[in-house]
Amino acid sequence: MAQQTTLGQAVSYAGVGLHSGREVQLRLVPAPVDTGIVFCRTDLGGKRIEALASHVTSTLRATTIGEDGAEVYTIEHLMSALHAYGIDNVFVELNAEEPPVADGASLTFFHLLQQAGRVEQEKERCETVIDKVYRVDDEKTGRFILAVPYDGFRVSFTSINPHKLIGIQYADFTVGEAVYEKEIAPARTIAYEGEIKKLHEMGLGLGGTLESVIVYNDEGWVNPLHFADELVRHKILDAIGDMRLAGPIRGHIIAVASGHALNTKLAKIIEEACAKS
Repeated sequence: MAQQTTLGQAVSYAGVGLHSGREVQLRLVPAPVDTGIVFCRTDLGGKRIEALASHVTSTLRATTIGEDGAEVYTIEHLMSALHAYGIDNVFVELNAEEPPVADGASLTFFHLLQQAGRVEQEKERCETVIDKVYRVDDEKTGRFILAVPYDGFRVSFTSINPHKLIGIQYADFTVGEAVYEKEIAPARTIAYEGEIKKLHEMGLGLGGTLESVIVYNDEGWVNPLHFADELVRHKILDAIGDMRLAGPIRGHIIAVASGHALNTKLAKIIEEACAKS
């Protein structure tokens, strides 16, 4: 059995939030065994929010968790990096409601974790082993996500976008550190140019730039892509982060046009099933 892990040292990163546009200081701090991933709002007197599926409060354009009146949103990119790097116990200190957008993906966070290093702890790791089929459907749209048994961690995703530029994209990765760093972590979030003004009016996307967000319009891509299928790779990145809310997954996640709402609903079902077993 593998041992639980935490960071070798504390590391920090400063930036602005993707949606809030507010300046924020992020600090990742080693934590004792059985802590899990815990967000700490230092601007709210150190209020803590455990990163659990049962604590999800919103999935509008991002995944938000809340506990005892405190919330943190857009956690999925950092959670994705923590999942892929195999960190079990960490305090995520923030002096605002949202982590930095950084690169709009998770490569910055992954490199930050590599800088901190990973150390084994004195207790065995408790993986979330998928031992049967779990499935969530959106019957109105045909979207779905499911988890099936698999000896490892694998994500297969089909993205369906009506825009002629994007269309249907499919990607499938067995998620290890090297594959994640090269093939998934650089994939940025996406926005349609015609929606940006409306998003800003809703108080969303205020911290995004052409460095951190891939933007498209009716003619084509506004900025260069990291991958021809960057959209579906980012969807996989998000799914890895959202599923970490159910613990370190050992299984195969299969999704068609899923988003934060379905992802976190599946994570909650798995979390509840594990709690009963």
